[in-house]
Amino acid sequence: MKNLAYILLAIGFLGGAYVTSLDITQVDWFWFALASVAAVAGVVLIKRADKVRAMDGALLESNRSALNDVLSNLLRDLGQRDHADTLSGQALLDWIDSTLRPDLRRFVEARESLVHLYGLQTYADIMSEFAAGERYVNRVWSSMADGYTDEANTYLGRAKSQFEDAQRLLIAAEHTTG
Repeated sequence: MKNLAYILLAIGFLGGAYVTSLDITQVDWFWFALASVAAVAGVVLIKRADKVRAMDGALLESNRSALNDVLSNLLRDLGQRDHADTLSGQALLDWIDSTLRPDLRRFVEARESLVHLYGLQTYADIMSEFAAGERYVNRVWSSMADGYTDEANTYLGRAKSQFEDAQRLLIAAEHTTG
């Protein structure tokens, strides 16, 4: 179904481009409109297929689990970092890239399910906290790369706090929806 949608979209765009290139002073509006209808039909079919896929129960459950796991992993890793010897320089940058980045990516890949699971407002609330935490992690990385160790340690704590808030909101949403 989705392949047909992409074919319609391509035919619509290519057909419209072809029709408009035949004559520089006149456009055959019938064929152009037909190509436009094909392109719009392709877009509508793609959107429907994406929505059906996004609402798949197995995908939603998998993403629900991934979202919880990621926040738990991030908090665990940042908590262990609080009690470990202070990493600095390249060691901290490597730790962020190897330990935190994979979980940050997993959360981002699963985030769209938040809307379908809990609604748009809950999605916005959770993503606001998560995005702030991610920005703090990025700031830690930049600070460390520039040699500002104190600033890096400050923002690791702030990142952890934002991820705690995101986890609290996610747990509350799960309890609300049952």
